[in-house]
Parts: sequence; structure tokens; C-alpha cells
Amino acid sequence: MTKPSPIKSAKTPWTASVLTLFPDAFPGVLGTSVIGSALKDEKWALEAIDIRDFSYNKHRSVDASPAGGGPGMVLTPEVSARAIDSVARDPDSNGQTRPLIYLTPRGRPLTQKRVRELASGAGVIVFCGRFEGLDQRVIEARSMEEVCDFILAGGEVAAQAMIEACVRLLPGVLGGATSLVEESFEDGLLEYPLYAKPREWEGRKIPEVLLSGDHKKIAMWRRAEMEKITKERRPDMWETYIADTKEK
Repeated sequence: MTKPSPIKSAKTPWTASVLTLFPDAFPGVLGTSVIGSALKDEKWALEAIDIRDFSYNKHRSVDASPAGGGPGMVLTPEVSARAIDSVARDPDSNGQTRPLIYLTPRGRPLTQKRVRELASGAGVIVFCGRFEGLDQRVIEARSMEEVCDFILAGGEVAAQAMIEACVRLLPGVLGGATSLVEESFEDGLLEYPLYAKPREWEGRKIPEVLLSGDHKKIAMWRRAEMEKITKERRPDMWETYIADTKEK
């Protein structure tokens, strides 16, 4: 079991508790680059909890055949609930309680709006599913929030992606606050194309407007590109954006 690093400051940092059958998968990519540096600097904390530690039989089994028949195995309610209940969910100094999230393909999509909400709280508790999934009674009894991910062998990769999406929004993790505002999804649109030196590469040139020094024209060009790309690639986002724009 991997526990958070000792907290030096009086204030507990944003904390991610991950319930998993593979605790050695953490921190994984979360221990690299700026996210890993922020973890070392105690700007956030991580603990990986082995679900098998809560199995009371000698084989440390955590699964059983699905009721009603069918392929695969299901994570049993007794073991899963004991693992979940081992994680403290008491409100922090601000009265915030960490949400309990179950990563499953049938969940609601993880939107950037929800990521911002999670990042502004005390942290998250993430249950990484395996096999065919988790017993429905546990999901209901523990009021788990079902969040959508890709159809994977397990939730560990998805958990790391979700946690990184939240951590990068924490104060002091990334350098430029402006860059966060101009990213994909932040304004309901996909990001505009990016260019860097040299001025021409393999016969392809940087758009002249970006070299003009006219910040107003550059901003207009970028906005137009954001709208164009979103309309072409994500019509679902475009419809929402148009609807929100009309309301304003």
C-alpha cells in the first residue's frame, strides 16, 4: 500500500486516493514531469490502496461469478465495500468531502467543467474496476459517481488521466494561468492551431497574421480557428457552444 508523503504544512493538500488491484501501477505517469514535481513538492498527495488487502480468505480473492450467469467475473460487494470504507471521507477544514468515483464505460463523460469542480475540492477517491465490473449494490450503497472512460482492461490508466487533469489545475502546478484559459474545452471550444519557429518548414509557412504583431487580429484569427475546428470535429460541442452563446 502506497501512502501519501508526510505533510509538512498544516493544510492538507488536494489528495487522490486510488482503490486498485494493482497499487504498483501508481504513481506511474503521475510521478513524471510537472505533475510529479508537484507531488514531490507536496502540492498534492497520492495514495494507492490494494483492494486485495480487504479480502479475508487465504487466496485473497476479490471476485465471483455474475448472478444470472454470463462471461467473466464481478468484484464482490464485501471486499469492495471494505476497501472503500477504509478511506477517510470526513470533511476537511473547509467542510468539503471528497467524491467517490467509479470509472466505468457506462458512466457520464468526464467534462472539463467537472474536472474544474474536482480540482477545486479536497481531492478524489477513485475506484478502479476490473473484470466485468463492480457489484451494483456497492455503487448504490456508497453513492458512487460513475464516470465514463475508454473500454479498457481496468481503470488504472483512466484514473491516472483523470487525476492529472485535476492536478494540473491546482495553484502553482503549471506556470501560466493564461495558458489554461486558452486550452481546448475551457471555453467550450477546441484549441486553435499552434506554430513555432522556423518561419517556413518543408514548404509550409506560419500564417502571416501570427507574424503581424497585431494582437487584435491574432486574437480574432485564433477565435475563428477555434470555432471552425470545433464545428468540424466536435459537432456536439459546437451545438452546446452555440446554445450557451445565445443564452448569454
